[in-house]
Amino acid sequence: MDVLRIYLTSQVRIEHGDMLITERDLPGRQGRVALALLVAERDRPVTRDELAEEFWLEDPPPAWEKAVMAVVSKLRAALRRAGLGDDALVTSFGCYQLRLPADTWVDIEAAADAVHRAETALAAGDPRAAYPWAYVAYHVGRRPFLAGEDGPWVRRTRLRLRELNLRALDCTVECAAANGELAEAIQAAEDALAVEPFRESTYQRLMRVHAAAGNRAEALRTYERCRNVLADELGVPPSGDTEAVYTAIVRA
Repeated sequence: MDVLRIYLTSQVRIEHGDMLITERDLPGRQGRVALALLVAERDRPVTRDELAEEFWLEDPPPAWEKAVMAVVSKLRAALRRAGLGDDALVTSFGCYQLRLPADTWVDIEAAADAVHRAETALAAGDPRAAYPWAYVAYHVGRRPFLAGEDGPWVRRTRLRLRELNLRALDCTVECAAANGELAEAIQAAEDALAVEPFRESTYQRLMRVHAAAGNRAEALRTYERCRNVLADELGVPPSGDTEAVYTAIVRA
C-alpha cells in the first residue's frame, strides 16, 4: 500500500502512489489554506469560523458561510482525486475534520519528530545518530509556509516552524562540531543567527566552535558582536552564561 505523503511547506501538494495533487488542483489560495489547516489540525474538528478567519481575516463577505462550504466541497473533490474516499473530509455541526490513514506522512510533522530524535540522540551522547535527523528537520523548517497568507493560524504555525528550524540548527552545530566539521558548524550557527539575531545560546555555540577551530580571536569577536547587538537593540548586557563562555575562552 502506497503511503500518503502531504507537503505543507514550499509548494503544497499531495502524493499518493502515482497520483499527484498540486496547488493548481486546489480551489485557489483558500483551498491551499484549508488543506493545510485541516491536515495539521486533523486531530480535532475545525469550525467554519476558523476557516473564514484564515480566508478573510476580520473582513468576511456577506455570504461567507456558503463561500466556505464551496471551498470545502471543491477540496473534497481534490482529495477524491488523490485516492481518498468521500468520508475523508467529515462535516458535522458546522465543523470539518480530515480523516487520513494512520501512516500518512506530513512534512511538518516529520520535521518535529526529526528534531526530537536529534535532540534525544545528542542527549545520549550520539551525535552521529543525531546528524541525519537534524538535517531532515532543518531542510523542512527553512522552507516557506503558505507564502502570502497572514491568518492567525498561519502565523502561529510559522512561529512553530521557525522554532523547529532553530532547534534543528542547534543540533546541526553540535553534530558537526562533534564530527570535526567545524566550518559546517560555524555556518549552521550563522544561519541560526540570521533567523534570530538576539539568541544568546547561538552566540555561545558559535564562540565555542571558533575556539575549537583554534580561532580564539574570532571567538572573542563573536562575543563582542553579541554584546553590541544586545546593547544596541535590547539595552541589556549578555547573560551570565554568555559571560562564562567568554571568560573560559579568555583564560584558555
